[in-house]
Amino acid sequence: MEEMFVLGFFVIVVGIPVAGGIAYSAFERWLKHKEKMSARMATDTAEKAAQYAAHTERLEQRVRVLERIVTDKGIDVADEIERLRDRPLN
Repeated sequence: MEEMFVLGFFVIVVGIPVAGGIAYSAFERWLKHKEKMSARMATDTAEKAAQYAAHTERLEQRVRVLERIVTDKGIDVADEIERLRDRPLN
């Protein structure tokens, strides 16, 4: 009977805190991993947003050029298109 008491006492005093410490350590590692993944995802999203913004700006510039060509009646459209083809893109 006394041996059961000692074993129960040992489990309560030593076993539960050790198991809790191990579980807490595993939770901290998992949480750090999630934070790193979240930061990486935020960085990737910001990079993609910058790429989309740059692409949109290039498209807007091209549309402005086309609008200018179409609306300007004094320019020979074919010559203007050829000049724009030869011009390097940014």
